[in-house]
Amino acid sequence: MRDDTFLVHAGRDPAAQQGMVNPPVYHASTVLFPTVAALRKAAANPFEGVYYGRYGTPVHFALEEAVAQLEGAHASVSTCSGLAAISVALLSVVSAGSHLLVADNIYGPTRNLCDGLLARMGVTTTYFDPLIGADIASLIQPETVAVFIEAPGSLSFEMPDVPAIVVQAKRNNCLTIIDNTWATPLYFRAFEHGVDISIHAATKYIVGHADAMLGLVNCNEKTHMRVRKMATQLGYCAGPDDVYLGLRGLRTLSPRLRQHQASALTLCEWLQAQPQVERVLYPALANDPGHALWQRDFTGASGLFSAVLKPTSDTALAAMLDDLKLFGMGFSWGGYESLVLPTHPGDYRSVTHWPHSGPTLRIHAGLEDPHDLIEDLAAGFARLDAASG
Repeated sequence: MRDDTFLVHAGRDPAAQQGMVNPPVYHASTVLFPTVAALRKAAANPFEGVYYGRYGTPVHFALEEAVAQLEGAHASVSTCSGLAAISVALLSVVSAGSHLLVADNIYGPTRNLCDGLLARMGVTTTYFDPLIGADIASLIQPETVAVFIEAPGSLSFEMPDVPAIVVQAKRNNCLTIIDNTWATPLYFRAFEHGVDISIHAATKYIVGHADAMLGLVNCNEKTHMRVRKMATQLGYCAGPDDVYLGLRGLRTLSPRLRQHQASALTLCEWLQAQPQVERVLYPALANDPGHALWQRDFTGASGLFSAVLKPTSDTALAAMLDDLKLFGMGFSWGGYESLVLPTHPGDYRSVTHWPHSGPTLRIHAGLEDPHDLIEDLAAGFARLDAASG
């Protein structure tokens, strides 16, 4: 099936649920077994079928099956948040004495996990330039178990050469883990490029409506059971209502992403022409440094990008942002609503230099008319100029 058709039909079996279009939500902890033999059979292999609520219910299995098939994974494991998915993936591959290679532009909470919990466990982390490509080989140590990348970085939007990194990781017996939330399984098929584990903060585009917390870890056959067992051991089970909202959001992922991308491009092209803007960071732009890699490996872009402003005061920036009418200020993205967040990418890196001195705005283009969004930003820039005096 083509993607749009697949998204409508994957993970659905109306005939098995009295013709209902959507699978029901199972609020379950206890599962009853009719005989001692049946109970013992389930306990011997709790990951086959329904065993206990924490191990998943039919609605969990429906979402996991659909997302795994969409990205070409062997299997998917659902968790209670995107950070839980990251934690499960990393904890499933490390042990005391392990070494990780992590891109320097990684999501802030991932860095906190590496420098906090994993460091206390005796795991060391080396951060690297996300544009390192095949030179990642020079950083791999005998203890290196995995290379963790984000494509692109969700604050600064560098586009790594994923295939080049994967080739070197495989040559050195390392796993490759990618945070693929920005592109979703629809626009970047990680497993076609040799990645071992692909993580999605399904809270973002898969849910799509800013009303649920959900994570997904897509795995190849080699990594699946260690990831699933780790999620169960940690008790990181996703709530059934949130899973249902993820499954419902999946149905409209394709048309929503098309609109997010179209609006983002419209906003980016307008922003590039504004005198207050130093640079726009978005790989789908033809003049972006990562555009060639994005065009080679990806089939689309989402609605998240950054705009670096020329140096201005905090007072002027607040004047711009505080009175925006259509852009909310919040720490998530991927929903139907537009968001803007003042950020400082240089605060979240340790081995690469952030070259910009002006403030950076991370912008999520929602599903509003982009011309209305432009009018809102234009009014904000007028306030910024007035406050700059």
